[in-house]
Amino acid sequence: MLLLVLGTAAGGGIPQWNCACPSCSGARAHPDRRRRHASLAVRTHDGRWYLVNATPDIGDQIESRPELHPAPGSRRTPVAGLVLTDAELDHTLGIARLREADGIEVVATAPVRRALLDRLHLGDVLAPYTRVTWRELPRHGAGPLDPGTSGLQISGIPVSGKRPRYTADAPDDDAWVVALRLYDPVSGATALYAPALAAWPDRFQQAAEEADCVIVDGTFWDDEEPRRTGISERTATGMGHLPIDGADGTAERLARLSARCLYTHLNNTNPLVDPAATEHKRLTRLGLEVASDGMEIEL
Repeated sequence: MLLLVLGTAAGGGIPQWNCACPSCSGARAHPDRRRRHASLAVRTHDGRWYLVNATPDIGDQIESRPELHPAPGSRRTPVAGLVLTDAELDHTLGIARLREADGIEVVATAPVRRALLDRLHLGDVLAPYTRVTWRELPRHGAGPLDPGTSGLQISGIPVSGKRPRYTADAPDDDAWVVALRLYDPVSGATALYAPALAAWPDRFQQAAEEADCVIVDGTFWDDEEPRRTGISERTATGMGHLPIDGADGTAERLARLSARCLYTHLNNTNPLVDPAATEHKRLTRLGLEVASDGMEIEL
């Protein structure tokens, strides 16, 4: 199994276009600190790839990786489809950016599909340009990531019922946000990807214990960060993100796992955006890492 880390930032990216906080200003002064919106590329077989989440940066993310480039002299792209962990704008706006494709396959849970079709009218918008086909992301058991092959298996683990703001009156469903479990039956390797994590249910714990690599929500360092920095009146958990540090943080949980564990989806308020921040040393002592844009993970 090969994973390409296409981005590691939370909403707005780093730097955020309308922000001059120390992290964003630092990223403008030091381009190596820039982070695109959180996303992965997953190789299935024969050079075919699925992108996890379609971010506003999707065009640049594809261009940054030669493995994702089309064959010379044609529009035959190795990008086979998209997998969505939720319906947030930061993870779905890039779908429209792929309108030049002959067709787009999107794998998502039912509430995510309904939100994009009924609220954002994505099907109506894209119909004059390309054909969009939808496939249900399995919540119970697993299914093939790339149909018709015996390769990677995928399943969605519900981790939050938090809906996007544009669907505030939509029905409750525990699969508005899912973690993705990827399993390679050939090598036996398992990866778990959860860029948004509002809870740590038993099923997620079991998947984390079985995984070889766990990539999780690192939006906020501590629970009070959003209120302390003035970006929200809510705490991190109130915004749907378990913090890294603290009694209910994810760091201590991850440190007990045997898997390689990395953080992604960093907000511009998170001190980990600064490579010199002392918080990096604390994670290192726990055996944890912060994912970086362009990182390759082979399992």
